[in-house]
Amino acid sequence: MNAVLKETHLDALPSLAEIEAASRVVYREFQATPQYRWGMSSQRLGTDCWIKHENHTPVGAFKIRGGLTYFDALKQRGTLPAEVVSATRGNHGQSMGWAARAHGVDCTIVVPQGNSLEKNAAMRALGVTLIEHGNDFQESREHAMRLAAEHGAHMVPSFHADLLSGVSTYWWEFMRAVPQLDVVYVPIGQGSGACAAIAAKLALGRSLRIVGVVSAHATTYADSLVAGRVVEAPVTTQLADGMACRIADASALDIIAPHIHHVVKVTDEEVAQAMRDLYADTHNVAEGAGAASFAAAMQERAQLRGRVVGTTLCGGNVDTATVAKVLLGG
Repeated sequence: MNAVLKETHLDALPSLAEIEAASRVVYREFQATPQYRWGMSSQRLGTDCWIKHENHTPVGAFKIRGGLTYFDALKQRGTLPAEVVSATRGNHGQSMGWAARAHGVDCTIVVPQGNSLEKNAAMRALGVTLIEHGNDFQESREHAMRLAAEHGAHMVPSFHADLLSGVSTYWWEFMRAVPQLDVVYVPIGQGSGACAAIAAKLALGRSLRIVGVVSAHATTYADSLVAGRVVEAPVTTQLADGMACRIADASALDIIAPHIHHVVKVTDEEVAQAMRDLYADTHNVAEGAGAASFAAAMQERAQLRGRVVGTTLCGGNVDTATVAKVLLGG
């Protein structure tokens, strides 16, 4: 990208040693997730296509990695709180619930009205106190901050260095397992996934291209990168809730801007088609954000011939009714 918001502070990114240490924390709960070169997906894309299966973590998405390292850092510093509060559309909340339960910490999560019923149920199953408030993630986040202040609880942000170290382990796994990767497509929600890919690339000394992916109906990161400052953008996506952010995180933008090659915007229709393609090719269910990476690669497939492409099925948490409708072509 041409727009650089600020000089990037590389010390904000985890080093190779820190990513390796984070992996040891993560692997107490589960082992490295697989990545496969799926034949039909490669045929569809017209080149070698590898898919990283973060839908195979214990909460069905990559976010759990960050929750584990965030809470471990609190414990190592001797600052574990009695209660944490955070906001989510679902996967970050499951991450918080899993890690909080493991450390005996109460966890309150705020979600927008009309949030995924099955993501809500999954969070409650982890012991989370769930509160529905607001029309979008930003309103939920602001309410969570008020609740944390009122309760004297610890507010967990959606983007933080201690989350980033854990999330970086999945890109570190992917780049080590498939060292021939030429380009990877990374969905951008609040930025931890994209920053983690950058961290892993730099830590391993790779030269691959990192392409960001946003919903065409939630463009704050794309708009902010072009403007060189945080630009609020409306959220109208009905399918890619994991990317449904109205206001970009400035710290994430500072890291992303100098290191991302470009950003692809994918429509809900393209995401739905990618969900169908991934199911047909791999028989894995992808949520909207989990299919966005493949949708972006398909949009640019004419430019990818002869390159080894990495995509990420970063989450598979989608309501049964929604996935049934999508697979039937609705």
